[in-house]
Amino acid sequence: MIELVVVAALGGLAWFWLDSLKTRETAIAAAKRACNADAVQLLDDTVAVASIRLARHPGGQVTLRRFYRFEFSDTGDNRRGGVVLMLGNVVETVRLGNVWTV
Repeated sequence: MIELVVVAALGGLAWFWLDSLKTRETAIAAAKRACNADAVQLLDDTVAVASIRLARHPGGQVTLRRFYRFEFSDTGDNRRGGVVLMLGNVVETVRLGNVWTV
C-alpha cells in the first residue's frame, strides 16, 4: 500500500514538473511576442514564476493559474517589469509596464 502511495506521489510530481516546463515555455514565447510587438528587448530571455494558484476555466474545470514576471528594456540601459498570466497552458494576459502585484 505504501509503495502505491509513493508511486502516485512521484507520478504527480513528475506531471507537475513537466506541465510547469511546458507552461513556462509558452509564457516565454508570449513575453517575446509582446516585447517584439512593442519594439522593446526582453531581458534574460526568460520569465520567473511569481505565484501558482488553483482557478477554474470558463467551462468549470479546475486548473492552475500561474503568474510569471519578466523584465524588458525600452532604452537598452534600464529594466522595467512585465507579467504573463497563464490559465492552465493558455495565455490569459501579457502586460508590459505597470506590473500587478500578487
